[in-house]
Amino acid sequence: MKILVAPDSFKESLSAIQVAEAISKGVLKIIPNAEIIKTPISDGGEGLLDALVNDKNGKIITVKVYDPLYRSIAAEYGILNEGTTAVIEMAKASGLELLKEQEKNPDITSSYGTGQLILDALDRGCQKIIIGIGGSATNDGGMGMVKALGGKFINKEGVELTEGGGALGELSSIDLTNFDKRISNCKIVVACDVTNKLTGENGATFVYGAQKGGSKEQLEFLDKNLEHYAAIIRNHLGIEIENINGAGAGGGMGAGLIAFLNAELKSGIDLILETLEIKKHIKNIDLIITGEGKIDKQTLQGKTILGIAALAKEYHVPVIAITGKIGDNIDEIYKLGITSIFSIVNKPMKLEEAINDVEYLIQSCIETIIRTIKLYQSDKF
Repeated sequence: MKILVAPDSFKESLSAIQVAEAISKGVLKIIPNAEIIKTPISDGGEGLLDALVNDKNGKIITVKVYDPLYRSIAAEYGILNEGTTAVIEMAKASGLELLKEQEKNPDITSSYGTGQLILDALDRGCQKIIIGIGGSATNDGGMGMVKALGGKFINKEGVELTEGGGALGELSSIDLTNFDKRISNCKIVVACDVTNKLTGENGATFVYGAQKGGSKEQLEFLDKNLEHYAAIIRNHLGIEIENINGAGAGGGMGAGLIAFLNAELKSGIDLILETLEIKKHIKNIDLIITGEGKIDKQTLQGKTILGIAALAKEYHVPVIAITGKIGDNIDEIYKLGITSIFSIVNKPMKLEEAINDVEYLIQSCIETIIRTIKLYQSDKF
């Protein structure tokens, strides 16, 4: 039996690579001679770097950059394809994961560190950069990132703006005289798993600003600042960014990447599946096992499992999904290509216990599934 193991991470417990390993152990315990292809994946947020570097035999580069509060840290990114393609997770340099709860403040947090990672990739000769913009701590529209690449954002007094989305309301002009010219010869592709526009009720600030530490008053202020930012870009660069789907991702980083780096925004999961060449595996597969920490209505919004299911449906391959929690109203998922969904939780337990035992729970769940399949498909073994 040939099985493709292609899970996402189980947040706060196991990486996608670790989940794939646990699934594989469960399969091999029941079918020792099973042929397993392990392809950990991501929807463009957490795990993007690991998924691509692991599959493409890439290498990890560590660079000194500034974190969201302009403190020096070591951040990682990956290089694939003999040095021509870089993979960057915004969260590694400009992410919420780098801040304590009391440090979160979208008025002052900056995407400068992400720009430093892009700069290092350019210095190493990369001709294509894949950027995942999930998990950011910022709401600066990518201003910090552009600054790191040589751009200047000037107020009406001719002084450069300070860092953070709180300063964008003072923006009067943009100076790209010293902006890195190598960007024009580098293809920038953004793995973006949300469709939020830059501003408004469903924009970057009102949807994601609170989790980045913004108060209600701050959110109203920051949204107006992004409106002003978009207007200045429209007037100075002739580029409309305010109403583009995905422009609000990463605290407006999507908009900044489009305006200044001519980036292409793609569905995160579609980009990952394409880069990992999943199609070539699926054609000869008997079964796909995928999974993520929670399966609910959000899974219908372009997440990992749905992307895998769509491909599997095209080639009539059954898909089993495992998860830590099954939400309500998920019937639609079955119509989109998922054969069956299993919870790994095998008894009443607290969340902490489930997180601590997640590797065992995954392996045990898979063993039960494979025993059942083996019972009814003995010709495959």
